[in-house]
Order: sequence, then C-alpha cells, then structure tokens
Amino acid sequence: MLKFWKKKPTEPAAPEPQAPEDRVDQSADPVSAEVGAGVSEALAETTLPEPAAPEVEAEAEESEVVEAAREAEQPARRSWRERLSGSGFAKSLTSLFVRHPKLDDDLLDELETSLITADVGVEASTRLVEDLRKRMHKREFADAGALLKALRAELVALLRPVEQPLDVGTPSPFVILTVGINGVGKTTTIGKLARRYADEGRSVMLAAGDTFRAAAVEQLKTWGERNKVPVVSQGQDADSASVIFDALQAARSRGTQVLIADTAGRLHTQGGLMDELGKIGRVMKKLDASAPHEVLMVIDGTTGQNAISQVRQFRDTAGVTGLVVTKLDGTAKGGVMFALAREFGLPIRYVGLGETATDLRVFDAEAFVDGLLPPSIGA
Repeated sequence: MLKFWKKKPTEPAAPEPQAPEDRVDQSADPVSAEVGAGVSEALAETTLPEPAAPEVEAEAEESEVVEAAREAEQPARRSWRERLSGSGFAKSLTSLFVRHPKLDDDLLDELETSLITADVGVEASTRLVEDLRKRMHKREFADAGALLKALRAELVALLRPVEQPLDVGTPSPFVILTVGINGVGKTTTIGKLARRYADEGRSVMLAAGDTFRAAAVEQLKTWGERNKVPVVSQGQDADSASVIFDALQAARSRGTQVLIADTAGRLHTQGGLMDELGKIGRVMKKLDASAPHEVLMVIDGTTGQNAISQVRQFRDTAGVTGLVVTKLDGTAKGGVMFALAREFGLPIRYVGLGETATDLRVFDAEAFVDGLLPPSIGA
C-alpha cells in the first residue's frame, strides 16, 4: 500500500520535435531567397536611394544564386558533336551517306546540293565536289567511307587558316570593340566573354555603348552584376563614343586588363550608324593610339549568305579583325562558316554552341567538322 501511494519521480519533459521546425526552415529559405531577389530587381529599376542594409543582403543573395548557377553549368558542358549533331547541316550530311552508302556520281551530286543548301557557297561547294570527283575517278577511294574521310579532311583544311584564338594578354587594357547588326546576340556574347575572361583571373570592365536601346544598357548591367564586373554607362541616347571614352579612361586608371565595349546594333545599309563606328575609333585613339585592339563582329549563324554582305560592309567601315559566329547548334545554314573563311580569311575567334556562358567556345576547326560529320558511315 505504501508503494501505491508513493509519489512517482518527475519524468523529464520530452523535447519538442525538431523535424517540423527543420521543414519550416527549409521551405522558408528558397522563398526568402526568391523574395530577396525580387526586391533586388525592383530596387535596381527605381531611381530612389536604396537603404544600405537591404542592398547588401540582396547583393549577397544574388551572389549565392549566381555562384550556384555557375556550378550547375559546369557539368552541363557538352562536346562539339553533341552540340552540333542536331543542327540541320549535320543531319543533312549524315543522312546523305546513310542514303548513299555506294560510291558513285549520285552521291557526289547530292553532296554538292547539301553544301550549297547549307550556304557553303556555290563556288566553294562546286570546287570541293569536283576535286573529290576527280579523285574518285582516279580510284583513290575504295568506298564511300573513304570519300567521307577525304571530305572531312577537305573541310578542316578550309577552316584551319581562320582558327586563330584571341590573345588578350597585352596590351593592358586590351580593348575589344564589338559590332554587328540587331538580333545577332551581341550583348549576350559580351556577357559570355566577360565571364570567360573573369574565370581566367583577368580584371574586366564593360562599356554600355549601345545607347540607342535602353534595354541594351540594362541587359549589359545585368551581365555585369552576374559576373561581378563593373559597367560604365550613361543615359539613353547619350553619345556612344563619349561612353566608351569614359570607360577607357576608367579602365586605364584602375589597371583593368580587358575592356569590352558594346555598340548599337545597326544594319550594314545604315550609313549614319556605320559612320558612328569610325567616330568611336577616333575618340579612343586620343587615349590609346593602338585602340581598339580587336574589332569583334558578332554574326548570327542562321543568316546564311547574308552574313557575307554584312561582314564585307563592317570590315570596310569598322576594320573588323575577328568574328564570333553564334547559334550554330540549331541552324541548317552552318555552312556559312566555310564561306566566311574562304571569302575573307578573318580569324574566327569564338563560336556559340548553346545558351549557357560556357557554350561560347574558342573556335576549333577539327572539332567543328567532327560535330558535323560522323567519323565513319553508320557511326
């Protein structure tokens, strides 16, 4: 009976379950990050002064998002063949040898048609096919597979002379002036170049010289924020040469290694805008007689033979020294690369093989042809 009435010892209070709290925290983090990013974007668009603390938090959150995006992009890097094998040009050439596994004149006739359709150019296509035809009649090829191997070698030989990577090591700052018509991906290419050079450990500055479009300035500022690169800009309709002059002054004073200047997209038939490029060059030479050190023209690979007339006009007006060809991963007009190489001999510095920053690749002639043609029939 005594045991029955004895007071039981006090049991320790059970700890509150942590799982619900953890789940709340985990679900709250992405929401808060998303809200923070939205606040950052809203603050960036307003002209009112920004509170110091929220600005720091927004920048920190944005920095984490950018770093995560960079890490996520790295594993997604795909080979040239993976990027180019889905293009219309690659599919056309590959299916040609599947349909015609026999070595004969019909195969060569269809090959010529495929090359011309892909904008390699009539003269270049005819000469290439006729050379192969003569070798076939001399019995240099045992079968269609040998012809395929010879075709690969001929295409690489056409591109090898323009395989010249851009060296931005000297002088400092190395000034790159980008030109091109509207819609070719010029501003996006500048952002990708800034990412590339920053990843190489170089200090980079951007000049928002496309003052004709307000959206272009904001787009370049966005790329600058993502890559942690300063952007020199003025208001819309400001003098483009003045913006780039100020940027060059700033780059020299800060010891910046690479300055990339954007310019207004223009048609090659617009004389006034084309003359503005000459003015930009003259203004820069007041600070650096050798600037710009590279006039980089961005070309949309889907435009085909129209790119030839564009390059001709920009070369004569702006003194183009190098090319970037974009959107090659989905076009049926990829043959324009061979036409450009044969017509101008200008170095092809970079090519765009996709949307991410790492898909702007240094041009490699052998890798490009390998992406267009299989190593053997049926491969």
